[in-house]
Amino acid sequence: MLALEPLAGLRIVANATALDAAPSPGDGEVTVLRIAPDEVLAIGADEVDLDDEHAIVEPEPGFSGARLDSADLQLVLAHVEFQLPVGRPVLVQGKVAGVPVKLLLGEDGGALLVVQTAYAADLEARLR
Repeated sequence: MLALEPLAGLRIVANATALDAAPSPGDGEVTVLRIAPDEVLAIGADEVDLDDEHAIVEPEPGFSGARLDSADLQLVLAHVEFQLPVGRPVLVQGKVAGVPVKLLLGEDGGALLVVQTAYAADLEARLR
C-alpha cells in the first residue's frame, strides 16, 4: 500500500542560467525537480547558492511523496493517464488516477512520486 509523506524543501524561481549553474547537492539527501525552465523544487534542501539577485527562494511545505521501488512503480504506472518517455532518468508530470502528480523515474527502475499535499489522501485512496 502506497504511503505518502510530507516532503519539506524549497521552491526556487530564478533565471534558467543561474539554475543551470547552481551547485548540485553532494550528499544525496536533496532531490532537485526542474518543473519549469525557471523553477525547481529542491526536496530536502534548506538553503541554496544561486547567482541571481532576483531569485525567489521560499520554503515549500505543500508537497507529499514517496520513493517507489519497481513493484510500487508498476502499481502507479497502471493508473498513468499520459505517455511516458523511454529514457531515464526523467521527470514527467501528468495525472495518475485522475490526480496531478510529478514522477521522477530513475535508471534503477524506481521512482519518486510527488503530489500536492491537498491531493495526497485522494491519490492514496484511488491507488488502493
